[in-house]
Amino acid sequence: MVSKEDLQNFTFSSELWERLTESERDYLLANATSYTYQKGELVHSNQYECVGIILVQSGTLRVYILSDDGREVTLFRINEGEMTIMGATCVLHDISTDVFIDAQSDCQLIQVPSSIFEKIMTTNVSVEALAYRMSTAALSDAIWALQQILFLSFDKRLAIFLLDESAYDGTDTIYMTHEEIAKLMGSAREVVSRMLKYFSAEGYVELSRGSVRILDKKKLTSLLDASH
Repeated sequence: MVSKEDLQNFTFSSELWERLTESERDYLLANATSYTYQKGELVHSNQYECVGIILVQSGTLRVYILSDDGREVTLFRINEGEMTIMGATCVLHDISTDVFIDAQSDCQLIQVPSSIFEKIMTTNVSVEALAYRMSTAALSDAIWALQQILFLSFDKRLAIFLLDESAYDGTDTIYMTHEEIAKLMGSAREVVSRMLKYFSAEGYVELSRGSVRILDKKKLTSLLDASH
């Protein structure tokens, strides 16, 4: 059984907890379950039954869509200590979207089944309002990702990606292969490799097997102000 402390340590979930009645809290805790997923394992897809609310105790999840030709387009990631409703969009009847969620690293998750959360929503309008706010925040992140793909040149997109990864991990070295970067960016490995080689030639980064080390953040940042 999941504890009260497990739920209160998450973004949004502490606010969710405050909106629940005592009986609703007991009901949610009694039905929440902890799961372990291995890196690369699929957590949710449009072919799966709606998995429900997901809270990430450890690891990182990736939310993405698939193009008609099978290309993955990453929308956003859900990191340790965060909570998402994207696995429970079936209970938000005005929102219909086919997204996939997989484990970007080994993950420990808490899941609240959609049927449980929907039952609480139908009797607690405050929880329903929070659910729609969570889905709006996720939609905003997805739109930002799509805006980058549609309107930014690839050198700018790659610079943003490297700078964001560096900031998140707190290190100048990004431990990813070109294939992994391409997958997260919704691009082709060849395109990523070609641009990284250009960045390397310009002295922005240093390339090693399975990693990219940022050498000059100022130059990378300056790409974002360039007109091309």
